Amino acid sequence: MPSPTESKLSPRLLTRTALLTGFGVVMFLFESLLPRPLPWAKPGLANIATLLALYLLGAASAWAVTLLRVLLGSFFLGAFLNPGFWLSLAGGLAAVAAMTLLKKFGEKQFSVIGISLAGALAHVLAQIIVAGFLIVRRWEIVYLLPAMLWPALFAGVVVGLAALFLLERLSRLRDGASRTWSGKFSKFETF
Repeated sequence: MPSPTESKLSPRLLTRTALLTGFGVVMFLFESLLPRPLPWAKPGLANIATLLALYLLGAASAWAVTLLRVLLGSFFLGAFLNPGFWLSLAGGLAAVAAMTLLKKFGEKQFSVIGISLAGALAHVLAQIIVAGFLIVRRWEIVYLLPAMLWPALFAGVVVGLAALFLLERLSRLRDGASRTWSGKFSKFETF
């Protein structure tokens, strides 16, 4: 998370947000190449970038990463403003909203995996709502909800585990770097 002395739009924060956005776009494009057992079943690997942004940089960066990866990813795939774009946008924004709220108000009760699961469920619910109102215009689409929830639960766990692994790895790297840095320059700390 950014230090209190950093401005909200510091170059460091913007750079890190941009790097996570790039990672999210790459994962978004990679997912489009994967075969799908069901048309709506995607692993949601791009949400790893959102979770990393949420935990490392804060809510504003998580929102920026999500919005930019959906916009850029759909643009690169030639799907900008088509129905899939609106489904992806609604799902991504609902997921980041759920994850942001859960982290803010329930971080002690929920792990990264639990917050990822909440994001996956919100993603599916938003897609059902958007598909029902904008695409098929039939309320019977809710019958697909159970078939969509199971893959989303699995994806939420996988994404949460991946984000947890990366967060722990980054934490160990940061701790190791700070020990190395302070060890090399400890004789200068008296000045």
